[in-house]
Amino acid sequence: MGVTEPRIDPRIGLVVAVLAVSTSAILVRWSGAAASVAAFYRVLLTTVLLAPLALGRHRSAFGRLARRDVLAAAATGVALAVHFAAWFESLAWTSVAASVTLVQCQPLFVAVGAWALLDERVTRGTTAGILVAIGGIIVMSVGELLGSGTVGQRPLYGNALALVGGVMAAGYVLAGRSLRQRFPLIPYVTVVYGVAAVCLFIFVVASGHPVTGYPPREWALFLAMAVGPGVFGHTVLNWALAHVESSMVSVSLLGEPVGSALLALLLLAEMPGLSTVAGGVVVLVGIGVVARSRAVGATPAD
Repeated sequence: MGVTEPRIDPRIGLVVAVLAVSTSAILVRWSGAAASVAAFYRVLLTTVLLAPLALGRHRSAFGRLARRDVLAAAATGVALAVHFAAWFESLAWTSVAASVTLVQCQPLFVAVGAWALLDERVTRGTTAGILVAIGGIIVMSVGELLGSGTVGQRPLYGNALALVGGVMAAGYVLAGRSLRQRFPLIPYVTVVYGVAAVCLFIFVVASGHPVTGYPPREWALFLAMAVGPGVFGHTVLNWALAHVESSMVSVSLLGEPVGSALLALLLLAEMPGLSTVAGGVVVLVGIGVVARSRAVGATPAD
């Protein structure tokens, strides 16, 4: 687990990861299963796809890992599962606009956590870029909020759940940034995804959603979610966490709603409103500001 230079610019990896996770909303829209069921199978099948590689080429790496790092990775899997569960549940109680805005505030939590826990220097440029990008998310959400005429059945409860989802997403990024300095990629994500899958399974069962009995089309969509948002999305994201600071990774994820909106236009013929277009441009500007202000490191554990 020595230090090596990345053969690919990690910023290119972030672009690939954001494009991949942007397909998630489209695949969920095409699916007839409950969102929590889709999340469970997405994480489970991603684990199944990576497990042979982890147990084959990287079996010896598990024996060299400190027990505390394995436990921390397991806790990270719990955080990922809580992020999914809290965010999906929030959508049932508050408006989509409020939910998306609150959960996408995770770069603020990451910036504070990176400064307090990881000793990462948060520059003025990074802070400005994060605020600009979050402002873009708010602009994208305002149009939906004004157009819907509803704030949900229990908005305070739903907003609190979305906020929990944002905090858990920040914890997921921060833990990944710390652990990936000494934890090889494939063993790390196998532990994280495996634990997250178990937690999501419990949530699905507790929610009363059927776990089996889905038609072949649904299984194909679940597999697509695992390959796209799972392998090429979150797994590439976790690779990048070994090379770039958490603030850069976190704010890059704000590009997901922009990518999803573009894909919805191309694949679902959903024409974005003016606020979505304007907000998307602002988000991309904010990401660009952060990218210019952050230096790419070289401390991976591949």
